[in-house]
Amino acid sequence: QVRLVESGGASVQPGGSLRLSCVASGLIFRSHYMGWFRQAPGSDEREVVASINPRGDVSFLADTVKGRFTVSRDNTKNTVYLSLTALTPADTGMYYCMAAETSPFAVGWARASNYPHWGQGTQVTVSS
Repeated sequence: QVRLVESGGASVQPGGSLRLSCVASGLIFRSHYMGWFRQAPGSDEREVVASINPRGDVSFLADTVKGRFTVSRDNTKNTVYLSLTALTPADTGMYYCMAAETSPFAVGWARASNYPHWGQGTQVTVSS
């Protein structure tokens, strides 16, 4: 059974930084595309903010986070990371890790529905 466990969420002030981690089990991690999406409070929208290929040498970031967030992975630790910097209140939300064995890059890396496996999320709150 695939399991994705996120951690690292916290409450921070505007301008702050965080690093989110997602540990995967029950799958061949080095064969999976990994991504992150977020959901703002009270919103049904799932905004995919990052996606990375199995080797970790190709990644995509949403325009809303480009230049501030970085996605990376360590296949020896079955872990994908999302580094968040220059945080603003608009970044507040639940951040979810997701995984896909079939490449989402051709069909839409920014669609959460292209990633069959999701974690339970970790909360990020940006407030002064």
